[in-house]
Amino acid sequence: MKQTYDHWLLFIVLLLILVGLTAVYSSTSVISPDLIEKYHRKGVILSQFGFIKKQLLTAALGTIVMFIAFRVPLGFVRKMAIPLLVISFVCLLMVFTKYGITAGGARRWIRIWPSTFQPSELVKLCMVLFMSSYMSMVRFNKEKFSSFLVPILIMGLFQAVFLKQPDFGAAMSLGLLTMAMLFLSGIRLRYLFSLGLLLLPVVAKLIMEPYRWKRVTAFLDPWRDAQGSGFQLVQSFIALGSGGLTGVGLGEGRQKLFFLPEVHTDFIFSMIGEEVGFIGAALVAILFFIFFLKGISIARKAAEPFHFYLGYGLSMMVAIQAIFNFAVVTGMLPTKGLPLPFISYGGSSLIINMIAVGLLLNISGNQRLAVPKSSSSDSGADHSQGRKQAVTRTVPAAGGRSRWQRGYGYGGYKPGNLKTSRFFGIKI
Repeated sequence: MKQTYDHWLLFIVLLLILVGLTAVYSSTSVISPDLIEKYHRKGVILSQFGFIKKQLLTAALGTIVMFIAFRVPLGFVRKMAIPLLVISFVCLLMVFTKYGITAGGARRWIRIWPSTFQPSELVKLCMVLFMSSYMSMVRFNKEKFSSFLVPILIMGLFQAVFLKQPDFGAAMSLGLLTMAMLFLSGIRLRYLFSLGLLLLPVVAKLIMEPYRWKRVTAFLDPWRDAQGSGFQLVQSFIALGSGGLTGVGLGEGRQKLFFLPEVHTDFIFSMIGEEVGFIGAALVAILFFIFFLKGISIARKAAEPFHFYLGYGLSMMVAIQAIFNFAVVTGMLPTKGLPLPFISYGGSSLIINMIAVGLLLNISGNQRLAVPKSSSSDSGADHSQGRKQAVTRTVPAAGGRSRWQRGYGYGGYKPGNLKTSRFFGIKI
């Protein structure tokens, strides 16, 4: 039987990649002397088509790994969750060996001939796989503190390595992703709130590091040091403001020439806003919003807990990174080195996100709505532990209203209860 998949999700992703390829070429077709000198010191000779050729190759490789992720049995993916998490940790430690590469005062990459790889991107994907597998285990009990403690300790171990690199942005995004998935599982809220209160002094201490505090002050008032610590954010504001409603024209942006640093990576959204204006930038943001809606729609229809948590986790992984990037370039968060998924130049992020898309397509093609098999299921009972679980789905409540509950396994859920809605004509 031919495997089906969510065509709209694939279309949205391919459209985002096309936007990314166009933006990468526009931002790198005219190369500034500073960028030429920067890469010349690394032994790389830049050309007009150098970046776009490499990004096209990465997109082709990403398409291959997406197809592999789409075809691999999800049962095998679940079995490999812990081994892959261990592999990602080993890769993360490799940045401190002779294979590690230092750039901008941080060691975040490893040399994989003929390119480089950023292990933090792999860590986020593997953490989602592990959390999905762990929370769908029979022994996972959302009422027990021990079930909460295991993923928190693992998260803390990875974050310690991130801070050693240092990569505060990756540590924050991993923490937010882990906490969001624990919230989704139905874990006791007092555990999450207590952890948040305990971490406040730690986060405050980290922010007070001189170079991080400099970023915070630049974020609060970038115009105070517009030629120094606030330069990048000020130039981002100028780019977005210059675009107006419809933009200055594709390829006509000026900030990419000699002003906005890292325009083809972390601040590519600023260039998009300059060249295609508010309308074009808003359409990109809407595409990410629809991607997230499609992702959670796929998760809600999953017939197994692992598929359910995996669908939600992968959707949040992409959405969190996109939201962080939007917030940074618009001055709502201090500057962090987080690329815009599918759009920013860089192989690590694109390939990992394409794997995530392949897994989402896999879930959409293999999972169907769960139908309760017995009256005991209808009562919401868990046969293995005799305890009641909740489900993150919309289910009928008293008076014909719907209610939202956290976790997977709500036995009262019926296929007919899940209504299909549309967003801009797209079924979700």
